[in-house]
Amino acid sequence: MTTPVNLKRIQQLIWVLIYGGLLTLVLGLSVERQDDAMGWSMVVGGGCIALFGVVLIFVRSRLKAS
Repeated sequence: MTTPVNLKRIQQLIWVLIYGGLLTLVLGLSVERQDDAMGWSMVVGGGCIALFGVVLIFVRSRLKAS
């Protein structure tokens, strides 16, 4: 069982990870034109962060408020 405060924090973290990851991914695509290695690093990193946020949505759906 989880408190409502912790559930709210998880929800905030989810959206920060998703939006931050997608922003990093898009910035990586634009940086890739100038520096290929850094661009791909940002794309992969941002994609992983966004994917972690999506996984947290699944985890959050399984948690129950106490």
